[in-house]
Amino acid sequence: MTISYIRPDKHFDGVHEQLKLINAYVQSRGFVIKNEMIDHTSQNKRISERREVTDYFHENENATLIVYDSWVLSSNIEDLTQMISCLFKHNFTLHLVKPSVVLDKHSDVMVVLGLIDQLRQVLQNESKKAIGRPKGSRSNSKFDKHLEDIIGYLRIGKSVSEIARNLDVSRSSLKDYIESRELREVALGSIYLESSEASEAHLIETIKCPAEI
Repeated sequence: MTISYIRPDKHFDGVHEQLKLINAYVQSRGFVIKNEMIDHTSQNKRISERREVTDYFHENENATLIVYDSWVLSSNIEDLTQMISCLFKHNFTLHLVKPSVVLDKHSDVMVVLGLIDQLRQVLQNESKKAIGRPKGSRSNSKFDKHLEDIIGYLRIGKSVSEIARNLDVSRSSLKDYIESRELREVALGSIYLESSEASEAHLIETIKCPAEI
């Protein structure tokens, strides 16, 4: 079974950016996502306070888990380490889409450490520009609260007019929103994904030791 987990972070990427890449990834590899969780809990909450998340993973043991990047699981290094360890213990196969890495309990420990250290370096950089930072800024929209519904309607082939009627909103404004955020591409996964055979080696190379800092 294939599931996905999405969690926006104000310092990294939002739901829309994550969905766009995840949908492209699963389509290019022939996956069918059976269960999807979009987690809107505060980024400040530790894993011990995120009961819905831990329940979601417990209910889906032995699954293939699709996640945008490591920080989606947690941007707290201690929690991230615990989450990855527990996922492996319960036989998850973890696909991290953005860094193009697939991990399970048999993975090279250096790849896992490289992934964690990469996040550590980003968190040390106050600007957080190294990975995951959206290019430019995007203003909030009144349609943001309907984002999941809009993507769902587009996935089943609803027209803009039909969606506007269902949501009781302006068709022209909705059309602009869908186009500006590339929501058709988000819904259908029709974007180009670059695959890198050297992604694991790159993660190991990014590890910084104290003498190199």
